[in-house]
Amino acid sequence: MQNKKEKLEDFKAAICSTVKSISNSHKIEVYFGNQNAKSSQNSIKLPDIEQNKNKINFEEIRAIADSKSLRLRFSNRDTYKKFEPEGNISKKLYNISEKIRCEKIGTSYFKGVKNNIEKFYQKRISYLDLKSSEDKIVESFENYLRVKFLDFKTENIIDKKLKTFKKDVNEKFKNDITQLKKLALNQEKFNYLISQLISKMSLDENIEKDEKKNDDENKENQETKTQNQEQKIKEKDEKQEEMLIDASTPDLENEAKESDKAQEEYEMEDSSRPDLKKRINTNFGDIKYKTYTEEYDEIIKAENLESSEELSRLRKNLDQQLLQLKNFISKLANKLQRKLLAKQNRSWNFDLEEGLLDNSKLPRIIMDPFNSLSFKKEKDIEFKDTLVTILIDNSGSMRGKPISVAAICADILARTLERCSVKVEILGFTTKHWKGGLAREKWMKNNKPNFPGRLNDLRHIIYKSADAQWRLAKNNMGLMLKEGLLKENIDGEALKWAFNKMNKRKEDRKILMVISDGAPVDDSTLSTNSSDYLETNLKRTVKWIEDKSNIEVLAIGIGHDVTRYYNRAVKITDVQDLGDVMINELTDLFEEKNKKTIH
Repeated sequence: MQNKKEKLEDFKAAICSTVKSISNSHKIEVYFGNQNAKSSQNSIKLPDIEQNKNKINFEEIRAIADSKSLRLRFSNRDTYKKFEPEGNISKKLYNISEKIRCEKIGTSYFKGVKNNIEKFYQKRISYLDLKSSEDKIVESFENYLRVKFLDFKTENIIDKKLKTFKKDVNEKFKNDITQLKKLALNQEKFNYLISQLISKMSLDENIEKDEKKNDDENKENQETKTQNQEQKIKEKDEKQEEMLIDASTPDLENEAKESDKAQEEYEMEDSSRPDLKKRINTNFGDIKYKTYTEEYDEIIKAENLESSEELSRLRKNLDQQLLQLKNFISKLANKLQRKLLAKQNRSWNFDLEEGLLDNSKLPRIIMDPFNSLSFKKEKDIEFKDTLVTILIDNSGSMRGKPISVAAICADILARTLERCSVKVEILGFTTKHWKGGLAREKWMKNNKPNFPGRLNDLRHIIYKSADAQWRLAKNNMGLMLKEGLLKENIDGEALKWAFNKMNKRKEDRKILMVISDGAPVDDSTLSTNSSDYLETNLKRTVKWIEDKSNIEVLAIGIGHDVTRYYNRAVKITDVQDLGDVMINELTDLFEEKNKKTIH
């Protein structure tokens, strides 16, 4: 027994030495199984050896250790995060591609490493039980890249399991695979290209559509059931009404009491329905706010709303208006850029006993060998990885100069912050229709129940996602000038949407800038609920985000004072002041040393 334990310890020691050698770092810490691993970039975790009793498991540990060591040596984490696509499946494929890129580089130096990885991979995939489409997509993608990059041989059993999916992957990548192989040593270009290719596959969107289709079918069945129940209740009420036809009419006071009671019962009934519970739990403290239906709501990319030719035409119109303000706003943008870049400047501590060798001090060693070597270390900078989301009110009252200036300022700000490695996301919110649209039609068909909640079809627009480069999204800004796009504005739900998108991101600091020209207005909703229904929801939503999250909110009101909604808000009377205010307020935020503590 003792001999067996000693062999396991020897094997662990050998693995640790191999990891440090391949990763070219002696600071790497290796953990096995359930050992408490420190969360660090300089550590890797491997399967528990004590649970592995045969040779196959030893091969597994060696292969995983080799692959992770190569990743530590050849992959830059910041570059990897810079081009990481959105979506669960897309992230998995992107991670696999980076792993295989590092393995391609490493196996050209270490032949034994290639042998370890190939043997383990062939055995692992032979025993896989691939049930879901997601699993098959991920495994077929990995197998395809391994064959193309590492010259792995495919076995018949693998081809049978993944045949259809491998064919789909090949169709998407066959024209770019040669270029990807050439870029293996250039991580930035490789990550950018593979991220673009994966995003074009729209894997997450397709799966979401399938899930939504199933949800819609379930919802339709539920609605049919509800309508049948309502019809029965209606028939029962008609019979009771016939029996009480001669009864006296209640006075106005009793009618008012009954109306209040009906509203309370309706709210209680809604809160007990399973399909609304989930919605209420995400209402940021405003449990009374509800929506009549969300089936007609839309979250859409700007490029999917118009053809590329129309977007190019609208962009030219925006550029013509940009000429009038370009010099003024560009000066402000340069001011912001200088401040941000100043915070990112690298600085060093010198004359240390350990660190990087200070080459500037080598001449004195040559002149006098008794002088000690001098080392230096880079200072930690306080500049944090930052995301700025610009949420623009796309309501009808913004038509004309306000929406043009908002689009121009967001455009220039995106370019400026991108140069400073700050991620920028540009979003817009409006409704699909005036006066309620399909949601109101459905409400009317269902006999107009009291207090329906929000009664219009939302349209939330993504003009530029956080990971998209400005040059690829610049034409989208012109869409804001599209005639007929701007309709109603339901600000509270737009803020929830923007918050949820930002909350999923991994940036250390997140800033949400809201550009609006007043209170939320939707005639269909306000005519069927209390007059302050949307305004109350906006106040509660903003308060929740400001008090309960780490997202900093900044609001700019065009012609209207929005300080009654937001703690940090600015009012401008002339839309041409928007660029000045946006950039100066952002500059102030970045200059603040002590960020507000969130309780």
